[in-house]
Amino acid sequence: MTLRQREVLASLGFVLPSILIIAAVSVFPIVATFVLSFTETKIAELVPRDFVGLSNYAGYLSNATFWDTIGRTSYFTFVSVGVELLLGLAIAVLIQSHPPGWRFLRLSLIIPWAVPTIVNGALWRWIYNADYGALNALLVQSGLVERYIPWLTRPFLSLNLVILADIWHSVPFVALILQAALATIPDELEEAAAVDGATAWQRFLHVRLPLLRAAILVVLVIRTVEAFRVFDIVYVITQGGPAFGTVTISYLTYLETFSYGNLGKGSSLSFLISIFTLIMALFYFRIFYRSEPRS
Repeated sequence: MTLRQREVLASLGFVLPSILIIAAVSVFPIVATFVLSFTETKIAELVPRDFVGLSNYAGYLSNATFWDTIGRTSYFTFVSVGVELLLGLAIAVLIQSHPPGWRFLRLSLIIPWAVPTIVNGALWRWIYNADYGALNALLVQSGLVERYIPWLTRPFLSLNLVILADIWHSVPFVALILQAALATIPDELEEAAAVDGATAWQRFLHVRLPLLRAAILVVLVIRTVEAFRVFDIVYVITQGGPAFGTVTISYLTYLETFSYGNLGKGSSLSFLISIFTLIMALFYFRIFYRSEPRS
């Protein structure tokens, strides 16, 4: 056996335990869930009963409730991610301009981001509470409203209030990523543009923004995937209500799997979520890395 072969075998020996652990905690559950998605299995049965092929998938794709949920989830995703990107970019530019107290501002951004999502949901549920919530107390004491408002009793309003809670939690992540990317842009580029007569807005639009493309892509992919499969903050604040007005696709998967006990249908929903998020990620890559036109 040659030295090169011994090195390869030694490397495989070091890597093999990690591969086995990943396979046990990741690959096997994915494969098992994929198999379940083609069966009609109840949660109490544990063993798949009836093979139904693509019936679970076809049933959802032809179901109006499913598409309503997809529309609601898409609205949640695009509004939250869009607002987070705009606010995060504005905060990143502000920090990069080094105003007085910018170090404290950058440090304080970590606090909302570090709060666990479950705790964040509980915090905002208390803020929105109709009887003793901080939002009602603030509005009444400031004279903007005369009586407490039951914020979480209207479906569309409730959905937007959950989006607001998600934005508060996630904007710091976006801002810190984009500020770190801004810090890597050489000052000489912007100074050269200023010498050529470019305004501050033109320098941002034509110098900074193109160089942030990779960072923006990372932020969009991560936050879109997280927002599209949002569950915990919805569960804590509204539990899908009122009138199923805040049921997202992940919450529907939870209901189908654990409330209704349909493991097969819940598994098919989870793979549909993966397909939708993959399509959105590929769309971002296509937009940000499309081929340059040839001269």
